This record gives sequence, C-alpha cells and structure tokens, in this order.
Amino acid sequence: MAVSVSVSVWGFSDEHFQAAARALEQAAGPPAAGGAWELLVEAAGVRIYRLLHQNSGLYEYKIYGSLLDCSPELCADVYMDLDYRKQWDQYVKELYEKTDDDGKKVIYWEVKYPFPLSNRDYVYVRERREMDVNGRKVWIVLAKSVCVPQCPEKPGIIRVKSYEQTLVIESDGESGSKVYMYYFDNPGGMIPSWLVNWAAKSGVPAFLKDMQKACLAYHKET
Repeated sequence: MAVSVSVSVWGFSDEHFQAAARALEQAAGPPAAGGAWELLVEAAGVRIYRLLHQNSGLYEYKIYGSLLDCSPELCADVYMDLDYRKQWDQYVKELYEKTDDDGKKVIYWEVKYPFPLSNRDYVYVRERREMDVNGRKVWIVLAKSVCVPQCPEKPGIIRVKSYEQTLVIESDGESGSKVYMYYFDNPGGMIPSWLVNWAAKSGVPAFLKDMQKACLAYHKET
C-alpha cells in the first residue's frame, strides 16, 4: 500500500484510512494483543468487542460482521445516503447535511431515545474513500464530531460532543460483504446500564440486519 501524507479538509489523513483497512484484516482474531479488548457477544455472524476507557468510564467498540448478498459498493452507497437512511433507520429523528461558512458540509443527526430519556444529537463530518489494500479493494468511511456555529445545541436534546466511527467494507469473495466497524461516543447524561447493554449486544446486530434489508431494497427505492 502506497504511503502518502495527504490530509483532508477535516483532518482525515491517509494513515487514518490505512489503519482502518488494517483493522478489517484482524477479523480472524481478537482486535488487540494482550487481551485488552473483551469479547462482548458473538452471535449470528457478528462479533462485538469492547474496551474500557479508564478516564471516562465508557466503552469503545469494535464490530466484525457480514452482509449477505450485498456488494461492498452497494453497502457504502446505502450507508452514505442520508435521505434513504431516514426511511429504514427507525431511530432517526432528524438527519441532514448543512454547509458551514467555509463551504464544507457537516451532518446533523438527532437520535430517538426511549422515554423518559432525552434524545441525543450529533454534528459530525465524514469522508469516504475506496482503497487498494494488498490487491483487495476496500471501501472506508471515517466520521468524527465537530463543533460549528451553524448547528447550535437545542433545548431538551443532549449534544454528543465526542463521537468517532469507522466503517470498512470489502467483498466476502462471493456476493456479500465483510464489515468492520469501530465506534465510540459519549452520550452524556445518565444512561441506564440496561440500555447500554441492549445497544451493544442487540442494537448493533439489529442495525446490521436492517442495513442488509435496506441494501437489498435500495434500487427499488431510488
């Protein structure tokens, strides 16, 4: 893989993308040496690991899964299509792009939380690249939270100010895709442990299943 020092307008460097591509290659084993990452759940072809942040007391997650009968390019297209996501993701309250003063696009995303918890919202940027990694083609999307005056905080909604997500997709050698995802956010407020556990153990596999259905229906909808 060629080494480059280019950096995007939002600070995503080639090394960030190369590190994401390497993470997908670790799918055959634990995502970190020394046992630092804990296997949280393994079911229905999905493995979820978590690592405790000592300072925040929160967890970051790494997910390895697959999407049958969905090509990598199709998965990436569906993931990037904000308007379409509002149709298939039941937890989206608002989701749209906005342009800042420098002409760069940021994304506003409000997520529904169960009553009596307050909804959370995100303001973030993302970048998609297609890369050749040792002769394999991979699709990578990086995202991280930003603060811009065009998206002020709203009353009654808790702003998630620390958010990172990585998505890496490649062919499974047949008609489907292998998927790697890294995820961390600080939702703020008091989140009950049952909701955290549900989101990690059940919410992520359910999201992948919903995304698979969305991929299969994409060309019919667009």
